[in-house]
Formats: sequence, C-alpha cells, structure tokens
Amino acid sequence: MDQSSLEKLILVNRELGGIAFVMINRPKSLNSLTRSMMVDLAQAFKSLDRDDSIRVIILSGSGRAFCSGVDLTVAEEVFKGDVKDLETDPVAQMERCRKPIIGAIGGFAVTAGFEIALTCDIVVAAKGAKFIDTHARFGIFPSWGLSQKLSRIIGANKAREVSMAATPLTAEVAEMLGFVNHVVEEGELLKKAREIAEAIIKNNQDMVLRYKSVINDGLKLDLSRALALEKERAHEYYNGMTKEQFKNMQEFIAGRSSKKPSSKM
Repeated sequence: MDQSSLEKLILVNRELGGIAFVMINRPKSLNSLTRSMMVDLAQAFKSLDRDDSIRVIILSGSGRAFCSGVDLTVAEEVFKGDVKDLETDPVAQMERCRKPIIGAIGGFAVTAGFEIALTCDIVVAAKGAKFIDTHARFGIFPSWGLSQKLSRIIGANKAREVSMAATPLTAEVAEMLGFVNHVVEEGELLKKAREIAEAIIKNNQDMVLRYKSVINDGLKLDLSRALALEKERAHEYYNGMTKEQFKNMQEFIAGRSSKKPSSKM
C-alpha cells in the first residue's frame, strides 16, 4: 500500500502486472465519504491515469459496504465546499481516467456510493450487494450523474422507482437490467474483478484506451452522431498506422490462425 491503513482512508496498491487496487477504507462508518476522502479519491484516479505502468484499476470498499454515501455529519462542508472543483471531484476524475475501471461492489452502494459505482466501466457485485438512491429521502440533489446515467442503463421507468421511492436495487436485479456484469459469492469478488482485469491486460493497450474512449464518448451522443464519431476515429487511427504496424498485425493474425484448435470442448 502507498501508506498504511492507519494513515489513509483511501488506499492505493499498484501491482507490477499493471493492475491498481483502490479501496475506500473507512469500514466503521460503512465507507461514508468526508470531503478529504473525496479529494484523496480524486487524486488517486488522477495519479493512476498518469501512471503508464497501470493498465486497469479495480475499485472496492472495505468491510460491509462499498460506500454508504457522503458522511451527512459534514454534509454542508461537502455540498458547499470547493469539492465542486472538478480537480477534486472523484467522479469527474474517474470520468476523465483513460484506464478501464472495474467496480468490485460488496455490501451497500448508497447514493454517492451508487454514483461512484455507476461511473465504473465494468461492475462486479457480490451476492447480497444493494444499490440504493436516498437523494429523495434526505432532500439531497444528485450531482454526480445518478439522475441521468441510471435511466440510460436500466430504463427510465425502473430508474424513477429506484430514485423517487428509494427502492433498493439488488445485485441480481441489477445484473438482469444490465448495470452489473457479474454477480459472485462475496469471497470471489476481487478474484472475479482481477480475472476481468487480466483479460483486458492481454489485449492491445492502445486499442483498449481508444475503445473505452469511443464507447463512453459515443454514449453522450445520439446514434447517428456516435456512429460518425466511431468512423472519424477509425480513419484517424488507420491513417496514423505505419507499414510496420500493419505488418505486425498481419503476422499476429497469421500466427493465431496457424494454431490448431483444441480438441477439448
């Protein structure tokens, strides 16, 4: 870990294989966020984005919750403070991060924690995990994207119920609705997240970054403009490729094709 758990409420562990683990580490308060934790979380993603040795980031929470939202005992400091600055906004920095982010969600992901989970590119949840939007219950206005992102992922009607009635969304239902990629046993959560991260690392790093970017940027557009964006970036990419790169691509494909398929099914 970058610093000991006694000193840090946001832990960062960089592995030599290219995976970074970020953990929200305030388990006695169900990982509720203070202003300083938000700033540290934002800086962690900003730093990992600049680190060329890191290819995938796995985000989790310690103890019984992923993140129970903002610590409401310091709500005024958070909502009226300079955390509104994008440089110290963890969701803004996650959205800016070029590296794929895998959310490993165990226990509760509540309100701000739900919004952080929504910002992940891939979500793995433990059985029993629950996503809860309590903005309407406590009179808090969403500002990290929950009102817009959730409806685009699970559908407007279901999102209205989840948000306006503060109805918990279980991991299993979230998987059925397309928000969660995999539901696993609690003890398998980080193992599954690592498995996905290692599969990503095996692929072309430059194309992984470009693919994340074109998907996420395209989601902000209507379909016709998103298709045009894809074509524009494809032409830019291929026009920038050298003869050597095309040769390497052909050799790679030829090498794959020459391998005999396994007789085992």
